[in-house]
Amino acid sequence: MFDMLVWAGAALSLAGLVGLIWCILRVARARRANLDDEALRAVVQSVLPWNLGALLLSVFGLMMVVVGLVMG
Repeated sequence: MFDMLVWAGAALSLAGLVGLIWCILRVARARRANLDDEALRAVVQSVLPWNLGALLLSVFGLMMVVVGLVMG
């Protein structure tokens, strides 16, 4: 039972990690494009909610792993 919680948490944490990597790559691509200050700021502001969401997803996944390990 708790093994499922650990594996689901690991999958959720991995999905959050993929989201974080996507955010990093998107901002790095925008920086390499030599955009002006306003355009770069717009890209960063558009990525920020995705970044926070991916971080939250990863944290929830890690919490599920810890709960599954402690309870199991």
